[in-house]
Amino acid sequence: MSFVSSGSKGFISVVVVLMLLLSEVAVAGRIKDLVTFDGVRTNQLIGYGLVVGLDGSGDQTTQTPFTVQSVKNMLAKLGVVVTSNTDPQLKNVAAVMVHAELPAFSKPGQTIDVTVSSLGNAKSLRGGSLLMTPLKGADGQLYAMAQGNMIVSGFGAEGADGSSVAVNVVNSGRIPNGATVERAVPSPFGQEKKLVMNLNSPDFTTAMRVVKSINDSLGSNVARALDAATIEVDAPEDSDKKVAFISVVENLPVSPGSAPARVIINSRSGTVVIGSEVQVLPAAVAHGSLTVSISENYAASQPAAFARRGQTVVTPDSNVSVEEEGGRMFYIDPGVTLKDLVAAVNRVGAAPGDLVAILEALEKAGALRAELIVI
Repeated sequence: MSFVSSGSKGFISVVVVLMLLLSEVAVAGRIKDLVTFDGVRTNQLIGYGLVVGLDGSGDQTTQTPFTVQSVKNMLAKLGVVVTSNTDPQLKNVAAVMVHAELPAFSKPGQTIDVTVSSLGNAKSLRGGSLLMTPLKGADGQLYAMAQGNMIVSGFGAEGADGSSVAVNVVNSGRIPNGATVERAVPSPFGQEKKLVMNLNSPDFTTAMRVVKSINDSLGSNVARALDAATIEVDAPEDSDKKVAFISVVENLPVSPGSAPARVIINSRSGTVVIGSEVQVLPAAVAHGSLTVSISENYAASQPAAFARRGQTVVTPDSNVSVEEEGGRMFYIDPGVTLKDLVAAVNRVGAAPGDLVAILEALEKAGALRAELIVI
């Protein structure tokens, strides 16, 4: 369990207390939420195509010659001859890249969603239609064919003086069920005699608990851990029985091991996430705020009346003051938990930014029993 600090010190304490209370209640999850099965995976598909029917917001063909070339090639395949010296101005056409994910066990005839993104300098793809686009895998084989009307969530407007406004992104969109699967991806799932599961987050404790849960329910020596991420299970060879076996295995309850003691600091947003396993060794921390103020006042120095010598000059009057707020020191007892640590930091009035500095100092002093990660 973890918490996220914000600008409010009271909010930090409340969130920490709630997270610690929740972490005390051990809730067992399912094996299917912790692992993926070897051979059961998605595959990425990609293709190049054309979007037509745009309202003058397509590619500027003088800067995207590949759009004109693609249109000429497409028309040639449809029996329309375009002379080589002809350079059509295609304001309603845009070259796009199409990508999709092919789910595991997808069969020919099934449909999948596709995402269409502008490749050239089209202003908007709203109202466009994607023409038939082959989608290929990493092996260069065709696995799906995409075509259909696009859904673009954003919109944009432009005035005659060049001013424009845009909401969301109008250069990309989606086509639900926009591609039809043409080829199934070969899967070794039905041919393997052993069922191999990989933990999403490798952990030796979690791996042993998964093995124990399976062996307690299905018999001893059915499952064995190969390493912190891989678990091998004896499964039936028959496909129908294997599916039923996996259905039982993936719904078995298991309590994952506790996460490592880590403190995550986002250097850009100032967000601090502290794991519930973080502890601090004995240490004394002093926190205060030092304010240095410098003010400049200028005065004019003039010679005496009727003086024959001297001139008027400007003389600066500098005032430097140093003010230090009441800094307080507090002592951290050994084995302090997350709740006690944040409560102690809040007692001296530290904001999230100060909390980061204190944690870094504790880590350098060797008093922070956790891994400090800055992202």
